[in-house]
Amino acid sequence: MIYKVVINMPISNHEVPELRELVGWGRRDKDYPTLFERCNFWAGVRDENNRLIGFGYVCGMGLEHGYMEDIIIHPKYQKQGIGVNLVKELIRESENFGLGIVTVTYEENNINFYKTCGFTPGFGGVWQT
Repeated sequence: MIYKVVINMPISNHEVPELRELVGWGRRDKDYPTLFERCNFWAGVRDENNRLIGFGYVCGMGLEHGYMEDIIIHPKYQKQGIGVNLVKELIRESENFGLGIVTVTYEENNINFYKTCGFTPGFGGVWQT
């Protein structure tokens, strides 16, 4: 089945926290609806039962640079190309939005996924933990 990526898809406040929990991340319930109000745009994917199975967003100042975050695919639907389509659609929307630079941080084991999506890895950042 082909799943459609929709920019700024209507998403209820509980749906992303539930998806985050399914992939083993913290729910961050308090982030919603604030995230939808503050990010530049988001993308969602629903299954045939209208359940949210994919999500991601781009945030930033809305000028030249955007930051892609929280690329989440329901575990049952991973490894089917949905994540790649989601990221590529977010990149297209970034270009339409006027963002010439989009960055993303990722765990090292996901490097090939982001390369497949068109990102070029670089080594210039640091994290404070």
